[in-house]
Amino acid sequence: MAIGYLTIQARVADDAVALEGVNIQILDDKGRSVYQLVTDENGEAPMVSLETVDASLSLNPNYIGNPYVSYDVFAQAEGFEPLYIAGIPIYEGQTAVLPLTLSPNQEIGRSGDITRIEIEKPAASRREPHFQQAPIDEPRILRQVVIPNQITVHLGTPASSASNIKVSFPDYVKNVASSEIYPTWPDSSLRANIYAIITFALNRIFTEWYRSQGYNYDITNSTAYDQAFVYGRPIYESISEIVDEIFNEYVRRAGQNAPYFTSFCNGSSVTCAGLSQWGTVTLAQRGLTPLQILRSYYPNDVEIATASAVTGVLSSYPGTALKIGSGGLDVQTIQTYLERIRKNYPAIPAITDAVGVFGQSTYAAVKKFQSIFSLSADGIVGKATWYKLSKVYAAVTRLAELDSEGNTLGIGTVPPSTVLRQGSSGNDVLTLQYILDVISQFYPTIPSVSQDGSFGAATKQAVVAFQQMMQLNPDGIVGSATWQALYDVYLGIQENVPSTGTGSGYTEYTVRSGDTLWLIAQRYGTTVDEIKRLNGLTSNTLNIGQVLKIPGTAGSSYFQYTVRSGDTLWLLANRFGTTVDAIKNLNGLRSNELSIGQVLKIPQ
Repeated sequence: MAIGYLTIQARVADDAVALEGVNIQILDDKGRSVYQLVTDENGEAPMVSLETVDASLSLNPNYIGNPYVSYDVFAQAEGFEPLYIAGIPIYEGQTAVLPLTLSPNQEIGRSGDITRIEIEKPAASRREPHFQQAPIDEPRILRQVVIPNQITVHLGTPASSASNIKVSFPDYVKNVASSEIYPTWPDSSLRANIYAIITFALNRIFTEWYRSQGYNYDITNSTAYDQAFVYGRPIYESISEIVDEIFNEYVRRAGQNAPYFTSFCNGSSVTCAGLSQWGTVTLAQRGLTPLQILRSYYPNDVEIATASAVTGVLSSYPGTALKIGSGGLDVQTIQTYLERIRKNYPAIPAITDAVGVFGQSTYAAVKKFQSIFSLSADGIVGKATWYKLSKVYAAVTRLAELDSEGNTLGIGTVPPSTVLRQGSSGNDVLTLQYILDVISQFYPTIPSVSQDGSFGAATKQAVVAFQQMMQLNPDGIVGSATWQALYDVYLGIQENVPSTGTGSGYTEYTVRSGDTLWLIAQRYGTTVDEIKRLNGLTSNTLNIGQVLKIPGTAGSSYFQYTVRSGDTLWLLANRFGTTVDAIKNLNGLRSNELSIGQVLKIPQ
């Protein structure tokens, strides 16, 4: 029998946090356990091989069965709701990458209900009719074609009351392609279809097709109106690699800027005026290029263009790949990104090259980053790696900023007693917006909001989405019930999600003048070799300001904490699982008064 492959990744908050220790069971179509796995420090389980059927079946439009074998996955992790994913298609020779969309328990100590996701057949094998409508003659249009940081997808037909979810644009395209077509198709066929998928979505965004009609989303997942999308489904590497390469390219007519309306259907059981998905397979087998295939279905003057910009990217791709021997500001930029990301992904080795010099240690760090995030692990920073580095860096630093801001706000554990509604303003609105923004990083149905202290329409929309998720009256008014639910979910995230930027099993220490590895090891009750191993160090040299990971289970009795605005001994004791008396005794405190900037020892 033929063999396909499955790798499973458990990460939350837009890849900012890797979940270690997730227990995974893979089941066959009769419910029998095939594998039992556990995720590592990068949130990844070992790749497994699974039996399937011959890939040639997926190239035959007349084959009436499923050209794949389906498997189920059941995942459990402490502090998260259990997840069951049914019907994962495995194709011969293809690697399916399954992201576990685990949600933190919504209350401290609560056992979550099982979340179930069903994977449908690819749209290319279905018989649903298509009613994709092109924009009106003079649409309301944006002036520039840009790749959005995130796209908002409505999980149903336009008029339905289904939820909206937000997802990064490249991840959206990968999901749609994996939901629409077979990953075993020829490369030119895959590329032609992916160009059509990218351009269709950009046309909806560029023309504001749904938003101009009063909807609060960019596109639906209904194949009758738009294109397929299944939140939480696996993505295939053959598709993922192409999307990483071309996600900011789209189809337009010569002399025009707007994305062309690239309608399509399967061309077998359903026909339409646009691209035939199955027809692209035949044309690719004849040797046609992706552009030639597109011109077979759309006007002969269509061309491939590059979007003006990618929003949400901290610095634009320099246009030339970075590799060993490269130097300058662009190299310094990726070194900065990697050093911050490795706090959350400790398997990435430390960079010891000079600043702005792409040497062997930078190469090793890039290669490990690529391996973790399913990129081609060649150690070269091309467009795909550059944008992924930028995306993950933005995610991990944003969560760190949110945590810092939460401490500054001093939100405590008791909700405010005020009732807030559209038009309200002030510090309690800031607290509301901060909590909503944190929650939105872990629950994609909640839109993120600006923290400006003014309760406007966007804040009301986020409140309504939260109330719907919690099965509260969705009136957009924040009263006692909504406040309590907000605090329960927020504190549940703090309790259940691993701390961002510190990993597990270690404490961070900033090197000071006079420090040596031996002195630090003695101070924390560990060994020089253990510190070097944990930090990927190849020598004993240290730099002032360097941040080291110190093993946290080798005898250290406390860690240091700098007091911030809003902190109290009671809040700190609850946050770190200790008592007020234990903190006072360890620090020799005679009162409960604290000063901003004061350094406390907190019992481990």
